[in-house]
Amino acid sequence: MYLDVADSASLPYGWSRYAQFSLAVVNQIHNKYSIRKDTQHQFNARESDWGFTSFMPLGELYDPCRGYLVNDTLIVEAEVIVRRIVDYWTYDSKKETGYVGLKNQGATCYMNSLLQTLYHIPYFRKAVYHMPTTENDMPSGSIPLALQSLFYKLQYSDSSVATKELTKSFGWDTYDSFMQHDVQELNRVLCEKLEDKMKGTVVEGTIQQLFEGHHMNYIECINVDYKSTRKESFYDLQLDVKGCRDVYASFDKYVEVERLEGDNKYQAEQYGLQDAKKGVLFIDFPPVLQLQLKRFEYDFMRDTMVKINDRYEFPLQLDLDRDEGKYLSPEADRSVRNLYTLHSVLVHSGGVHGGHYYAFIRPTLSDQWYKFDDERVTKEDMKRALEEQYGGEEELPQTNPGFNNTPFKFTKYSNAYMLVYIRESDKDKIICNVDEKDIAEHLRERLKKEQEEKEHKKKEKAEAHLYTIIKVARDDDLAEQIGKDIYFDLVDHDKVRSFRIQKQTPFNVFKEEVSKEYGIPIQFQRFWLWAKRQNHTYRPNRPLTPLEETQSVGALREVSNKAHNAELKLFLEVELGLDLRPIAPPDKTKEDILLFFKHYDPEKEELHFVGRLFVKSTGKPIEILSKLNKMAGYAPDQEIDLYEEIKFEPSVMCEPIDKKLTVRASQLEDGDIICFQKSLPVESTEQFRYPDVPSFLEYVHNRQVVHFRSLEKPKEDDFCLEMSRLYSYDDVVERVAQKLDLDDPSKIRLTSHNCYSQQPKPQPIKYRGVDHLSDMLIHYNQTSDILYYEVLDIPLPELQCLKTLKVAFHHATKDEVVIHTIRLPKQSTVGDVINDLKTKN
Repeated sequence: MYLDVADSASLPYGWSRYAQFSLAVVNQIHNKYSIRKDTQHQFNARESDWGFTSFMPLGELYDPCRGYLVNDTLIVEAEVIVRRIVDYWTYDSKKETGYVGLKNQGATCYMNSLLQTLYHIPYFRKAVYHMPTTENDMPSGSIPLALQSLFYKLQYSDSSVATKELTKSFGWDTYDSFMQHDVQELNRVLCEKLEDKMKGTVVEGTIQQLFEGHHMNYIECINVDYKSTRKESFYDLQLDVKGCRDVYASFDKYVEVERLEGDNKYQAEQYGLQDAKKGVLFIDFPPVLQLQLKRFEYDFMRDTMVKINDRYEFPLQLDLDRDEGKYLSPEADRSVRNLYTLHSVLVHSGGVHGGHYYAFIRPTLSDQWYKFDDERVTKEDMKRALEEQYGGEEELPQTNPGFNNTPFKFTKYSNAYMLVYIRESDKDKIICNVDEKDIAEHLRERLKKEQEEKEHKKKEKAEAHLYTIIKVARDDDLAEQIGKDIYFDLVDHDKVRSFRIQKQTPFNVFKEEVSKEYGIPIQFQRFWLWAKRQNHTYRPNRPLTPLEETQSVGALREVSNKAHNAELKLFLEVELGLDLRPIAPPDKTKEDILLFFKHYDPEKEELHFVGRLFVKSTGKPIEILSKLNKMAGYAPDQEIDLYEEIKFEPSVMCEPIDKKLTVRASQLEDGDIICFQKSLPVESTEQFRYPDVPSFLEYVHNRQVVHFRSLEKPKEDDFCLEMSRLYSYDDVVERVAQKLDLDDPSKIRLTSHNCYSQQPKPQPIKYRGVDHLSDMLIHYNQTSDILYYEVLDIPLPELQCLKTLKVAFHHATKDEVVIHTIRLPKQSTVGDVINDLKTKN
């Protein structure tokens, strides 16, 4: 759900508005269960809408018991506060700050803020550059190379950088990019993968050197001399926000001693139950200290996650040696000074179910802070980076100061959720110089080539108005594609040869280009214009006139079909002599009609383009049967059936042709498609799945490759089957049973796929509960290609009449629990359950 600026296209050039807003779906039964999400955004012409890619589950919305949809009415509320105006229309981050931002793939702002933080730790960046990669690696399949490429572009690019290669290297598809992942988890997974890739290289151990610290968990008995300790490492620390006024209060709580007494005494070896004290003390802190602030927690009373927006302060200088080192264990090295300076503040703006992420960073630890907000980087002062990110409440200034009105306070939904500190004594080592000599030569060459290609495309785009794209289709293209990539129409224009020609170029000069490309002399070329028909098919409509061929390419494009004015689509008609060399095309009169022919073989279930012919409009199809038989390799007198392929969207239309009517009477015209096949005796049609052209085209139009997954392994494809979306329930389970070598298809139970959660739906499909395969694949307004299956031990119709129970049986003497699964008719009594258990002993 998004908030959009009304009529944004008609607003004055350079308009911009900054707004805080909330969107809500109102619960019409109990208002307290209304779902509300808050965020903020700088609206402008480039980003005129902002909101939430995942607002609430549609299942909850449509559930009549939930109270969101009542009497077919949904109530949506929007509250908008416009705070101030900032014009970023012509803003250049590199020019203004020296840094560039990262593009947002949809909901990847949380990742962008983390990546900027890591990038601006130069020692980490240098280590990434020194990881071994080769010119044969692909960034989309290698996290080290993808991160090297990303960091290089951040360092040397003049504009914002895309992260698609990196997310692909994570194994994320488009759907994953639109899901907000946990930042702490992403940080740990990324560092773990890099740590693994660094093993055995010159940068082995860098991750540990930078981020790894150690603490000691201890339990110490009070009345006896016994102490248990366990050393653990950490890459980041999770600090409580709730109930703590600042970072020091969180550390106090972290090392707080817990008393184990009363019913909670400690079982000490040799001493039995003892009063004890339990706690944590730090052995050492890392040079780069990452603090995760627990802004999100589970509310047991409300049974949901909530965000803690309480005020929480954090200092510019953090002294972890204060109060005589009360955070340190006796084993800690007291000679190391644990004084830290703040490097990064990662901020979340919004509610628990979504929002926006950005980061405030001091790249060189100077007084200058920068805000990295996706593509935009701005200079900020210290107050904006620190105090304004503490959270808590903000008081709006009074509109009428002379009156004694109560000030309006509102909760600040923007606050810090992660802090990065750098130890003062390690500052010079970590904030080091990183230049081109740290970057592998193959990476520099690869990215230089990428930049040149980007500049070339940019130049092409800038000069696009001077050129025309001409797409040329030939018989070879039709024969290559029909029956392989496509079955309907004649060709896929995106796959044919394209020529980029300047608009003022005479068409005859273009013909010379074609001659060089295909080896066809100019005098043997004849071009036809394609036309888009009312039924949305493209067909060659008419040949170019001699006058038109004297015009420029640009002028010719203007007179072509305006439905595809951006490019000129042409069909190149070439005739071949007996020696297969090009010859001049035959003269075309008004009586001559150009028809295209496809041949269908019901035994092989194949449909192919076989050629084209000129026919007389006054002639009859029966007069060309011998030529068609020759095209198909049949005997001259073979009986064949003819069909006209008319359209395929939204439904297939393929009609039989009466061979005794004239071509004109059959309403055939230039560019029409005739499909033909052997005439089949009535008794032999049953031996083929699709005995004629219309039934085959209907199948092609409705066919669907379905990915079947075992319900026990819902993330892995088990096998794929090509089916028709019109298949009945019985057809589908029968095909699955055949694939699994199962005699009884009724033992197959299917479950549909939830396109939003990427999981099986909670309820399986009932026996014959849907009519067609298409009904199994639909999920609200989305269509899936995944089905889950399971093989039952009894037929599904029988199972649906039974109730499945899991009974836990506790054996008193053996002190063990046995789980029984039993199935009984739904009308069974408790006594029936007991009797069934008795039979199982």
